[in-house]
Amino acid sequence: MNDYMKNIVVLTGAGISAESGLKTFRDANGLWEGHDVMEVATPEGFNKNPELVLEFYNQRRKQLLTVSPNQAHRALVKLEQLYNVTIVTQNVDDLHERAGSSHVVHLHGELLKARSTKNPHDIFYCSNNICVGDLCKNGHQIRPHIVWFGEAVPLLEDAVAYTQMADILIIIGTSMQVYPAASLIDFARPETPIYFVDPNPALSSAKNLTVISKKAVEGVPTLVASLIDK
Repeated sequence: MNDYMKNIVVLTGAGISAESGLKTFRDANGLWEGHDVMEVATPEGFNKNPELVLEFYNQRRKQLLTVSPNQAHRALVKLEQLYNVTIVTQNVDDLHERAGSSHVVHLHGELLKARSTKNPHDIFYCSNNICVGDLCKNGHQIRPHIVWFGEAVPLLEDAVAYTQMADILIIIGTSMQVYPAASLIDFARPETPIYFVDPNPALSSAKNLTVISKKAVEGVPTLVASLIDK
C-alpha cells in the first residue's frame, strides 16, 4: 500500500450484484433458488446429495458468465486513483475484478474457483461445470470454492485487519444481517466516517454514519465523485 494515501475499505453485498442482473441466492421465503439452504449450502447437504449441490452451483456459474459489472462496480475502481482501496465482498461473483478493482477479499469464496474436498488450500480457477467424479490432481472429488454455512471464514481475520486500518468505510448493498461479515463495522475506528449506500438501509445509528438511500448504481458514482473531489 502507498503510505501517503488514505485507506478506503468497501464492504459489498448482494445488492450491488443484483443490479447487474445477477439473482441473489436467497428469496423472501429464505429459499435459495427454490432449495432449502441446508440442502445446497452446507457440508452436510453436499455429503447427502453432491449431485444436487454441484448442479446448483453449476447453474449459478452459468448465470454469472452472462452478466457484466455495473456503474457501481466501475465507479469504485476510480477511487484507486487517490486511495488505497480494499473491497471486502460477501459476493462470490467476480464482477469487482472484471470492473478493474485490484484488491478484492472474498469472504464467502469465489464461484469461478474450485477446490479439493480433502485439501482446502488446493484451489484453482474453474468456469466449467463440476460433476461427481471430477477429481483434483491428488485424486479427490472437487467442490465449489464457496464458504458454506457452518464452515470457517478463512479471510475474516484479513478483513478485520483492513477494516481496523480504514480511514473511510463504505458499505454497499448489504442487509448487515449476515454474520460474521456484518460484524466488520464494529472494528472500524470510532472516528472513521461510514457511508452506507442501500435503498433500504439497515443502519441508522452508527457513529459518523452517512446514509445514502439509493440503489448502488445511483448512489455509488455520486459518492465516489465527492470523495475524489475531496
